[in-house]
Amino acid sequence: MQITVFGMGYVGCVTSACLASLGHRVVGVDLDPNKIAVINQSHSPLIEPGLEELIKEGISSGRLRATNEVTQLGDISIICVGTPSNANGSLCLDYVTRVAERIGDLLRHNNSYHVVNVRSTVVPGTVETVIIPLLAERSGRVPGRDFGVCMNPEFLRETTALHDFHHPPFTVVGSLDHRSGAAAAKLYEGIDAPLEQTSIRVAEMIKYACNAFHALKVCFANEIGVLSKRLGMDSHSVMDVFCKDTKLNLSPCYLKPGFAFGGSCLPKDLRAILHKAKQQDVDLTVLGSLLESNRKHLDHAFELVQRTGKKHIGVLGLSFKAGTDDLRESPIVILIERLLGKGCKLAIYDEEVSLSQLIGANRRYIEQMIPHISSLMKPTIAEVFAASEVLVVSKKTPEFQEAIANIAPGKTVIDLARILPQLEPQPPGYEGICW
Repeated sequence: MQITVFGMGYVGCVTSACLASLGHRVVGVDLDPNKIAVINQSHSPLIEPGLEELIKEGISSGRLRATNEVTQLGDISIICVGTPSNANGSLCLDYVTRVAERIGDLLRHNNSYHVVNVRSTVVPGTVETVIIPLLAERSGRVPGRDFGVCMNPEFLRETTALHDFHHPPFTVVGSLDHRSGAAAAKLYEGIDAPLEQTSIRVAEMIKYACNAFHALKVCFANEIGVLSKRLGMDSHSVMDVFCKDTKLNLSPCYLKPGFAFGGSCLPKDLRAILHKAKQQDVDLTVLGSLLESNRKHLDHAFELVQRTGKKHIGVLGLSFKAGTDDLRESPIVILIERLLGKGCKLAIYDEEVSLSQLIGANRRYIEQMIPHISSLMKPTIAEVFAASEVLVVSKKTPEFQEAIANIAPGKTVIDLARILPQLEPQPPGYEGICW
C-alpha cells in the first residue's frame, strides 16, 4: 500500500517507520529540510529507543523516504501534525488545516478513490465540521464517493512507542463509511490486536477519554501517596496491593456512564478520608471534587425531569442499585425528595424495597427518615404507569427493561440506568441521562 504521512514529528516518525516495517511503502512529508535530510540519511530526528534502527531499515529497503514536497497521493494520506494548545486552552488547528488544504489540492487532480486518515489528536466534531468540509471545498470532490475520511487516534507513549504501535490494546478506526474504514484497517493487518471500528466522533472522543483517565490516575495515585506519607505509611505498598484488584479497581467496573453513586460505602468513606486529610493539613483536590461532581450529576437528572414541564412522575427503582434493598444515601431518594419539593406528584415501584419484606435497619430507615416516600410506593408497575406522564428509571432490571420496551406511546422516559441499550435511533420521548 502506498502511504503519504504528513508531519514527521514524534507521531509521524514512529507511524511512518512502523508502517514501513509492516511492508507498506511510505513517504513522509515535512516542511523542515533538516528533518528530511536526517531521515533520508537513515537517522532519527528524535530520541526514541529503537526508532533509528527502524528508520534505517525502512530507508535501506526502499519502503521509506522523506520529502518536503509531494506532488501526488498514494492510496492513503495520514495526517500526523501537531495540535498544540492556544492561550485559552483550545486546540490550535493551523497545522491540521494547512495539511487538509494541501491534500484537498492534490485530490483535485487525483482520479482514484483516496482515503484521508487523521491521526492527529483533535476534539470531537473537528473531522466532520472542519477537515471534511475543507477537503471537499479544496478538491471539488464528494466525500464518501470520491474520497474517504477516517479518524485513527494513536496511543503511543514516549520511550515505548514502537512496542505500543505493534502491541496496542486495540486499534481504533472511526470512518465516514465502510469503504474508507476497510482501507484504513488494512494499515494494521500485521498487528495482533482487536480492531475497533466505529464512528468518527466516537474515535475522536476515545482518545480524550483515555488521556483524561490517565491524567486522573496520576493525580489519584499522587493524592493517595501524599496522604499515606503524612500518615506514616509507604504509599507504594498501598498502591501495589490496590493494583492487584483487577475485578474492581483496574477493570471496566464503574466505568459505564449512568446515574450518581450512593449507598452505604462510597459517600461515607469519601467524607471520612477527606476529613482525615484536613486533620493532616493535606489538600486532596481530586478526591475532594468527587462529592461535588456527584451532586452536579444529581442536578442534571433533576433538570431533565423538570425540563419536561410535567408534574406526574413515575419512578422505577428506589434502592441505590439493582439487586439490593439498601436505601442509605440512594441518589434516587435524593432526586425524589427534590421533585416532591417542586410540587411533583410521584408514584414509585421497587419490588426489592417492598415494606412487607423489610426488617431491621432498612425498615427503620424508611419509617423514620423517608415515611413520606414509602407512602408513595405502588404494588405494581402498571399502577405507576397509569399515574404518570414521565417515567424515571433508576435501576437496570429485567422487569424494568421489559416494561419500558413495551411502553405505550406518549410517555416520556428519563433513563438513568441505560435500560434499553443500543438505541439507534432513540424512540420518541426517550432521553438518557448521559447518552
